[in-house]
Amino acid sequence: MTGQSRDRRFAEGEVLLLRKPSGWTSFDVVNRVRHLTGVRKVGHAGTLDPLATGLLIVCTGRKTKEISSFMGLDKEYEGEMTLGMRTASFDAATPVIETRDTGGITPDAVRSVMASFTGRRLQVPPMWSAVSVAGKRLYRYARQGVEVERQPREIVIHALDPLEIRIPAVRFRVTCSKGTYVRSLVDEMGQQLGCGAYLTALERTRIGHYALAEAETLEDLAAACASAGAA
Repeated sequence: MTGQSRDRRFAEGEVLLLRKPSGWTSFDVVNRVRHLTGVRKVGHAGTLDPLATGLLIVCTGRKTKEISSFMGLDKEYEGEMTLGMRTASFDAATPVIETRDTGGITPDAVRSVMASFTGRRLQVPPMWSAVSVAGKRLYRYARQGVEVERQPREIVIHALDPLEIRIPAVRFRVTCSKGTYVRSLVDEMGQQLGCGAYLTALERTRIGHYALAEAETLEDLAAACASAGAA
């Protein structure tokens, strides 16, 4: 495949299943795809926080018109939370601001709280998020130490299961609707347990029927594009 035919293929439209690395924003990935493919019309179907890893669906060219259909799909994540501590961002992006004893927390208590979180529920977007209020991203308010009122949104937690409980560390899997903030779930569970908790790792493993196992890395994409350009 020549570089010209490669560019035409991506311009006409491709759906890419990519593994987002930790430390990259979703927009960093989009910009990298633009650079590698030579196509300016590129978008992603569902933001992952910078510290999160896993499946990111990226569309190019005409396929960007289908982004909304991917965004509406249920998501599956595997994560880890640490009990006994809280942070302002509900994850490891900001320092620990509160510490509590976990001596009275049992694995059965963790399982019970997780089970209580399944079903439809209202969730308030965290201050450290990209949601816009009055034309300004919430995280910009948060950086200034300002907390603004946020409207709760309905989400659905289809399943929330512990994978490994070694207090204070708890690994879990969650399947949920679009718009769910897993780190907010973790903070809420920590508060219900009475000890606090924050998200220490998160990987998106599935979007609808698209699985992380099918995804390629950015290095894979770069090698494929370089090979096509040299052909």
